[in-house]
Amino acid sequence: MTEAGTGTPIRVLVVDDHAVVREGIRRVLTAEVGFEVVGEAADAAEGMALASQHHPDVVLLDIKMPGESGLELTTRLREAVPDSRVLILSMFDHGEYVLEAVRNGAHGYVLKDASPHELRDAVRAVSQGREFFSLDAARRMGAAIRDQHQDTLASAALESLTARERDVLAGVAQGLTNKEIGSSLGISHRTVESHRESLMKKLEIKTVAGLTRFALEQGLVTE
Repeated sequence: MTEAGTGTPIRVLVVDDHAVVREGIRRVLTAEVGFEVVGEAADAAEGMALASQHHPDVVLLDIKMPGESGLELTTRLREAVPDSRVLILSMFDHGEYVLEAVRNGAHGYVLKDASPHELRDAVRAVSQGREFFSLDAARRMGAAIRDQHQDTLASAALESLTARERDVLAGVAQGLTNKEIGSSLGISHRTVESHRESLMKKLEIKTVAGLTRFALEQGLVTE
């Protein structure tokens, strides 16, 4: 792996299906001393072949390409050329993309509207063993992680409910009264009230609106 200050240029492989984008990246990188573009590929197959041939310090990789995506290629690159670092360069700032890229082994994620200075900084960072994420990409990834965490908590909360509590919850979400829920389930309205109190405690939700939203999100009822 190339280290800063050694005088050896950072060897970069560019993988993008648009020739004009590849040319632009080459110009941005080689505008400063310290970068060498060792190859350009238009798809995943060509990218894998060139990576295996050149063992670049950094593979600068697009996500959307014909055939295999950059996210899928990232996994194969990490297995085939583990010393090469993968930096995603994409127009997509969706948190799910950023999160999947990281899970597949990418070391950074930069948006295509990044400045030339930011792109060079990103390549330098990952070549030195660090990670680099555009600010928007980092924010999107953080939001995706939080959403997945909340989904996990909600699923766990749902699993904590008894079958009867789920039935009562569905009734509440449908706008039924305790008496109506009890009648449909063959239990007293006082028992329904007891179940409501129990599920509110377990879910830490204190309002009917909150219970209704939870039931909808978990698919217990439909709008």
